[in-house]
Amino acid sequence: MSTRTAIGVRVPPAVARLGARQIGRRVLNPDLPWDVQRRRLDRLMAGSPVPRGTKVVENLMNGVRTEVVTAGRAGPERTVVHFHGGGYCVGSPRIARTWAAHLSAQSACRVVLPEYRLAPEHPHPAALDDARDAMKALLSDVAVGSIVLSGDSAGAGLALALALALRDEDQQLPAGCILVSPWLDLGRDRAAVPELVRRDVLLSPRWLKACATAYADPPSWSDPSVSPLLAEPGGLPPLLIQAGTDDLLAPDAEGLAARASAAGVDVTYTRWPRMWHNFALQAGLLAAADSALAQAAWFVDQSA
Repeated sequence: MSTRTAIGVRVPPAVARLGARQIGRRVLNPDLPWDVQRRRLDRLMAGSPVPRGTKVVENLMNGVRTEVVTAGRAGPERTVVHFHGGGYCVGSPRIARTWAAHLSAQSACRVVLPEYRLAPEHPHPAALDDARDAMKALLSDVAVGSIVLSGDSAGAGLALALALALRDEDQQLPAGCILVSPWLDLGRDRAAVPELVRRDVLLSPRWLKACATAYADPPSWSDPSVSPLLAEPGGLPPLLIQAGTDDLLAPDAEGLAARASAAGVDVTYTRWPRMWHNFALQAGLLAAADSALAQAAWFVDQSA
């Protein structure tokens, strides 16, 4: 396992931190109906900037709506399939569009953003079924060795669950997995570390519990397809795991890094000090996010 601690933020990220806190309070609020949270989050993400020359094409892959993002010299030779976060209950490809465009520009890859079905209308395993279907559609055109699975937050859990399912079915595995602020254990008591609860400006234990309950019945939280941290990690492809020290889900990232490394998996785990949940998606705004993106581009270059 290669573990790195990133340093050198150029400016204090006070403005970005304040914005994340407002999203946590006004959008990711368990007292709001899911449809209200979804509309507010989509409005916030609609104006997210992307590099000049970025192309976003909507597509259907085995019935799953997707966005295909390309920038710069990107082509189909290398593909990153990225699953957006949102606790399995909110969110859309818009969440990760800026990140995807910057990654495409830096690593000359196309980034596919599936719009998987959301809970509570479509609980587990709907999201995983959609992930499988999108992957099958891609494999009709490209080799699995040219694909990197990726995801942020709940989307990272979905990406890991898909990789585990492919491994357990003895299918050929993707070239690697990028896991950004991963949510991997839905049954963990997030209020157990009050200091971490206080430091993360975006997430709250109440919201995570509401999402977990909407996604799967509590007795199912120990199922590795729901909480992939509980699966045996041996045999997985190389993993890039990124988290902030102030991320409420940081224990999941650290736990996976330790367990997968002990099982012989090639793991790179990086922590950014004073960074909150999903900070890495703010490429172009935060120096720390630019650093995380550069590492993701390096990982794609090395893997696919």
